[in-house]
Amino acid sequence: MRTELVINQQSVQPGCQAVINLPLPRLTTQAEVAMPVHVIRSKKSGPRLFVCAAIHGDELNGIEIIRRLLKQSALNHLCGDLIAVPMVNVYGIIHNTRNLPDRRDLNRSFPGSKHGALAERLAELFMSEVVTKCTHGIDLHTGAIHRSNLPQIRADLDHPETLALAKSFNAPVLLNASLRDGSLRQAATQTGIPLLLYEGGEALRFDETAIRAGLQGILDVMQHLNMLPAQRTRKQPPTNPFIAHSSRWIRASGSGIFSAVKRLGESVQRDDVLGIISDPFSNQEIAVLVPCSGLIIGRSELPLVHEGEAIFHVAQVEIDHKITV
Repeated sequence: MRTELVINQQSVQPGCQAVINLPLPRLTTQAEVAMPVHVIRSKKSGPRLFVCAAIHGDELNGIEIIRRLLKQSALNHLCGDLIAVPMVNVYGIIHNTRNLPDRRDLNRSFPGSKHGALAERLAELFMSEVVTKCTHGIDLHTGAIHRSNLPQIRADLDHPETLALAKSFNAPVLLNASLRDGSLRQAATQTGIPLLLYEGGEALRFDETAIRAGLQGILDVMQHLNMLPAQRTRKQPPTNPFIAHSSRWIRASGSGIFSAVKRLGESVQRDDVLGIISDPFSNQEIAVLVPCSGLIIGRSELPLVHEGEAIFHVAQVEIDHKITV
């Protein structure tokens, strides 16, 4: 017998679809605010997957990924339930900011509290109305402002079921990332729900490569879970991902104008030159060297740097070629 699904006191029956608006605290202008939740239930039993985006309000790629996901004709053959939440941090979306109006990071506020700060109340609402009612989850993110990320999955790869899910996403890189206190991934894991965190692109920008990779990854995961039938043909063969168990940010060794010579997805060897920092008032130049071998999975997009700023993110894996996505 199918498990009942009730969100915000509204029951969604098998074979039905609904858009449910979860009411949030009003703006200071008294304008009403709601978190839209898209629910698609199949008549056939199966897993219940939630896909969410914009936990950080300046991370826009996930919103477009979910918009395209909901238009997929393949969902006509769905087995199980799909719950899609394109804008978790509605307040951040309104103001084009990462955090909430109280300057708290929603992704450090889970599992939340009904009687806590705004971030904690929003986290508790999302956990109780969406996350805990699902069997699996995918959380969509981008790099921070002025930072781009190579499409990648971050997850607990020591957990066999999560590792299988991560591989099925077919991202070029899987990063075995430790849990962050207060994160959605930690809260979901503690409730026994395998969750993948997808990173791709840059904040406040649409990145078509990251959007396409994210959409295809979700569809591939749904096929892995037998929620969708397998595709007869694929435009590209499945990716053989590189699995990294550690990563590190490479920081500027001086201040000035930074000219990169390496790109996202390129492999690097220890002591390779990542770029040159030039003094705009003299001919002095400082080479930025990579202290480890691996793959570039993130980078700063700003040409002006100060000493100590993070400019390249390297997954420490031993490889000898560039990833294409």
